[in-house]
Amino acid sequence: MENQLVSTIFEEKDISRTMKNIIAFAASNSSTSINHQLVSYATSLIDGRNVQLIRMTDFPFPMYSEDAEKKDGFSNSMIELSKDIKKMDALVISVNEHNGGLSSYAKNMLDWFSRLDRKFLEGKRVLLMSTSPGGGGAKSALAQAQKTLPYFGAEVADTFTLPFFSKNFSDGKIIDTELDTELREKLNQFLE
Repeated sequence: MENQLVSTIFEEKDISRTMKNIIAFAASNSSTSINHQLVSYATSLIDGRNVQLIRMTDFPFPMYSEDAEKKDGFSNSMIELSKDIKKMDALVISVNEHNGGLSSYAKNMLDWFSRLDRKFLEGKRVLLMSTSPGGGGAKSALAQAQKTLPYFGAEVADTFTLPFFSKNFSDGKIIDTELDTELREKLNQFLE
């Protein structure tokens, strides 16, 4: 049953005409990121696609400044990740929230990528997600990202928020049936 909703789409459609390559990550530099856990679960539900799940802790970014850019330029890992994003058809991103907005890390990441290429998300469909320990599910950060990503060329196809992470997520999956069904339906629509 776990993959039933998502996998049925591949029986009915020719995937050669749909998104084949997806990159997924949490815009967080925490080694214990609950948003990374959410992205990992969401991508586990995707069959029949090339999904590249990355952990952003493997891509350290210094705090952006014009001085840092002039002095040190762009790191090789940042350039390679930017190239990987350009090769993909779509992205699944989960954002964390600090003090009612995008985390400094997420904003910093966008600043660096946009300096490499202002339209680094041109033509990319994005499923945007968020979660938090509280009842808001990081909706403020999600709303900020939803407004910001189109400046870089992204089409935010849909959003999903998971409130009360500890209550609704266990053993690597969403345990609230309604929320799990909502995510699966949004994934199906995103992949069409």
